[in-house]
Amino acid sequence: MAATPVGDTARTLPGTHPEWATPQADAGAADAAAPATVRIYLAGRDASGLAALAQAVSDPNSASYGQFLSSAQAQAKFGATPEQVKAVTDWVSGAGLTVSASNAHYVQVAGSTAAMAKAFGIGFHNYRTADGTHRAPTSDAKLPASVSGAVLAVSGLADAIHKNSSSATSVREAEKSANAKLAGPDKKDPATLPTVPTCSEDGYGSKIAKGAPEGYEKNDPFAPCSYIPSQLRKAYGVTDAKVGGKGARVAIIDAYGLSTMEQDANHFSALHGDQPFKTGQYTEYVTPDKWTHQDECGGPAGWAGEEALDVEMVHGLAPDANVVYVGGNSCYDEDLYDAMAKVVDGHLADIVSNSWGEIMHGKSGDIDPAVVAADNQIFQLGALTGIGFTFSSGDCGDDSPGAAATGVNCEADTNQAQAQWPSSSPWVTSVGGTALELGDKSGKYGHEVSMGDLRSVLSADQKSWSPMPGGFYFGGGGGVSKDFAQPWYQQGVVPDSISKTAADGTKSKTPLRATPDIAMSGDLVAATLVGFTAAGGYSEGGYGGTSVSAPETAAMFANAIETRGGRALGFANPALYDRADTNAFHDVDDNAVNTKRGNVVDLGVVSGSLRVRLYKIGADYGLSASSGYDTATGLGSPGKGFFKSFAIKKK
Repeated sequence: MAATPVGDTARTLPGTHPEWATPQADAGAADAAAPATVRIYLAGRDASGLAALAQAVSDPNSASYGQFLSSAQAQAKFGATPEQVKAVTDWVSGAGLTVSASNAHYVQVAGSTAAMAKAFGIGFHNYRTADGTHRAPTSDAKLPASVSGAVLAVSGLADAIHKNSSSATSVREAEKSANAKLAGPDKKDPATLPTVPTCSEDGYGSKIAKGAPEGYEKNDPFAPCSYIPSQLRKAYGVTDAKVGGKGARVAIIDAYGLSTMEQDANHFSALHGDQPFKTGQYTEYVTPDKWTHQDECGGPAGWAGEEALDVEMVHGLAPDANVVYVGGNSCYDEDLYDAMAKVVDGHLADIVSNSWGEIMHGKSGDIDPAVVAADNQIFQLGALTGIGFTFSSGDCGDDSPGAAATGVNCEADTNQAQAQWPSSSPWVTSVGGTALELGDKSGKYGHEVSMGDLRSVLSADQKSWSPMPGGFYFGGGGGVSKDFAQPWYQQGVVPDSISKTAADGTKSKTPLRATPDIAMSGDLVAATLVGFTAAGGYSEGGYGGTSVSAPETAAMFANAIETRGGRALGFANPALYDRADTNAFHDVDDNAVNTKRGNVVDLGVVSGSLRVRLYKIGADYGLSASSGYDTATGLGSPGKGFFKSFAIKKK
């Protein structure tokens, strides 16, 4: 991992020489004159003190609980000193590099590859990889004694940059992807089924798919109609608690930005019986003139569904909370870091919802350790100043190669079962997914199972489903991370039988970080309705993924802030684990009695024709929900006592 400041002695930065830069892949020396840019993250002062105080103000069992610092106070106590910044700039300038950007967290420098080699005491070669030839250091970078205590980490020495993906998935786009990865589409639909899109509108199982072949049960139901915010508010106790997030601020971070976001959210609210944003309730920070890497990241159009989903879920479940959208200039790690730092430095919000992430280990290499070090530092600064982060845990089950082989929202590069980043950070709330089964049309809570679907199509003779059981299609992320020790708040709640075995099967003598922490509705089979403007105008469709679950959870935290009289919740995990095994949570259990697992799903018109599929729910890949903490749904979903448990008791 990234080096930790230990004093004024020269040292190396482990991990700056990537594991894919092997002698066998060496393609020769890199062009010494080629331009290069690196980011030098600043260590600041007293890193261990920052972590300790961030823990103390976040822990309900600490005397310092809730005694947050202002951003200015945090910077004055733990930020980089002018002397540290000067030492770094003098060092890089002396090597012939130019400072291209600088702030409280890093110094970004540019120059020739030769100048980079001089500054960091390394050589640079080109290396052949699966996605082309990339430049990388021939050994780990070295820091001179003059700056060893000032530098936290360095990113960008290798030019193969990891990027993040959104976990928002459209029902129809997922179906198109599935046709390529799983059994192909059926030739035609059974004549005995409806010829128009059909769903269970009066609650889960309210409409039986008569005329379909027998599936997992004798009478499988049509999937529920896509949920709207009023139903989710009812299901998760928001309506009964009479809260709406008053006094709370929720930031949403994605890449780029949708120019019609506020008007789309207002239109969506009006169509479904909710109030639009009040004047000044929604703000956004986007810089279109600085957007980069649009081809690799999908551009604003590729992130539009994610942004709309996030904004409409937060506003839908916490209609009185202020919402701030901050768009990263790309989906690359450094640009999303800048968006997070903007929120923390300006204290723009109390909660930050993030529905993006990446695997930490892949065939093309591991995540840059500088990304992990820098992100964790900003998460700790957030916790210290009363800001909590929620992150989606992913939509590929345990993220193993087996899951990625057929899953529709997976990273093909994965080489092992693993928990995603940043969801696996001990300093964020990792949010998993469930399949929520409503009891009626109004949104009465019925039941939940883990988010995980097996998919089958009609057999050639239309008399059965193929394959049976179906192939893995979609599932909430989670698992035990081998990269982080168990955080203090999981002690005594997550059993050793879980925490001492990493997702890839590696045994550990000491407990490890388990994910997720909490879960909410997100399954594609029980999708959530989203509306936004694209090339063809405004339209609505069903979306799924832990991309739904993360903003839902952020909204629940906003509502909890209202019950606390407007007092910030900060980093929520210690408070959540204090409520383990209470009625603050629904204990999601895939093995519960009377859980129906089969669904005949009419996805509507896809690629010009009506598609009917059979799904088995509660069937995640490598993960399952059981009594108590589990790596599919964490502590569970917010229960009837969730808000009451946060209420400030009157003296």
